[in-house]
Amino acid sequence: MSLTVTPQFVPVLDSGFVPAVLWNRAYATKVAADPGARKLDLALVRTDGTAFRWSGTILSAGPANDALTTKYVERLVKFLLWQKGGSRILVAGAPDVAASLTRIYSEDGLRKFDRDFIGTKIFGEPISVTTVGSVEDLPEENGAAMSLGRNLEGCRIGFDLGGSDRKCAALIDGEVVFSEEVVWDPYFQSDPQYHIDGIHDTLKRAAAHLPRVDAIGGSSAGVYVNNEIRAASLFRGVSPEDFETHIRRLFFTLKERWGNIPFEVVNDGEVTALAGSMGLEANRVLGVAMGTSQAAGYVNGSGHILPWLNELAFAPVDYRDDAPSDEWSGDIGCGAQYFSQQAVARLAPAAGFDFGKMPFPEQLVKVQEAMKAGDTRAAQIYETIGTCFGYSIAHYADFYDIENLLILGRVTSGEGGQIIIDEAETVLANEFPDLRIKLVVPDEKTKRHGQAVAAGSLPALVPVMA
Repeated sequence: MSLTVTPQFVPVLDSGFVPAVLWNRAYATKVAADPGARKLDLALVRTDGTAFRWSGTILSAGPANDALTTKYVERLVKFLLWQKGGSRILVAGAPDVAASLTRIYSEDGLRKFDRDFIGTKIFGEPISVTTVGSVEDLPEENGAAMSLGRNLEGCRIGFDLGGSDRKCAALIDGEVVFSEEVVWDPYFQSDPQYHIDGIHDTLKRAAAHLPRVDAIGGSSAGVYVNNEIRAASLFRGVSPEDFETHIRRLFFTLKERWGNIPFEVVNDGEVTALAGSMGLEANRVLGVAMGTSQAAGYVNGSGHILPWLNELAFAPVDYRDDAPSDEWSGDIGCGAQYFSQQAVARLAPAAGFDFGKMPFPEQLVKVQEAMKAGDTRAAQIYETIGTCFGYSIAHYADFYDIENLLILGRVTSGEGGQIIIDEAETVLANEFPDLRIKLVVPDEKTKRHGQAVAAGSLPALVPVMA
């Protein structure tokens, strides 16, 4: 059995797109008409006891409904895992659903990549699924906000580690007194010392412009938990043994070098959202960067970042059965295939471009050049991304409390970026008029220094004892 989903706006180059938000609403409509509908409660738990909760209603059990419910719950859990992160899935109220999830997240199951990457690599154990007797047996939600950011007093260093350069800034009471970018090539460096010395050099360069250093804050792509590197592509060239010995606690090593002053490092998406929030002077900000992949970060209504993963590149947004597949995880319909350089390369042939085996960044440049030249084929690529993005923003709003959506990244630069925004706003205004989400791009000040200032503001200063 399938659900009929009819979007008002069909992506011009991707007509098979099935918006996750509309599929879920169709499922909810079917649930509302089912007299046997039942409650389902989930808890997503980490090894340190951090827990996240979800509660909802699903169709009654039986052959007529089981396939739909399995798809609904599997896609839901997939989103929650990459949004919030955890290794233990506890299920109350539907033992048949728990059994399906157990198969899906088994060693040879459909989500074995997630089982190993989120579970073993990030949280130290494979993802497991457990049935509990009742909702009362589930742990309470306790994923508190992190008290990081918006600390501007004193002399600080803010840094950001990218795949091609290291950025840093020296700050005095929130004002940038020095900033620079240093080229480096971290991806295939096998010597851990290359990374340690390179980052330390960047910190020294910034420190030379300060009378003292009170705190250091940084950002980088990857997963960081309590300043520990759990997974990051920057260090892909380092052997697993050297990663464990030298890289996992790299920032603890650097903190010792700098006299154990306050030192905090988090995912670059979180810092981007924090920078946007500070620049906008607004909260409830979801930042989405369309670059090499899709990156994201979130600032809640209180102006804080949360201990979530926010890896929306792996979060499903398209529920068609033959959606584009991610070459890394093997899953289909996930964000990276729709909101990144990969998306541009995927859509280019449908638009009429023939780039052969040209690398994705170069394909993006060609499309941007075509856009400048008024090529309607390029415009169709951006229109398609924008339509898909509008529906996906509404989907994100079912998981995040959003007032402002910050859009950035190389895919959104130039005239094409405005087309993406215009198409997304059209979808939101017509399909989801009750949503009040403002789409914004960072201003020039935020683009220049916002990331470094936000990163530098992460640590709170240690109070001086009288």
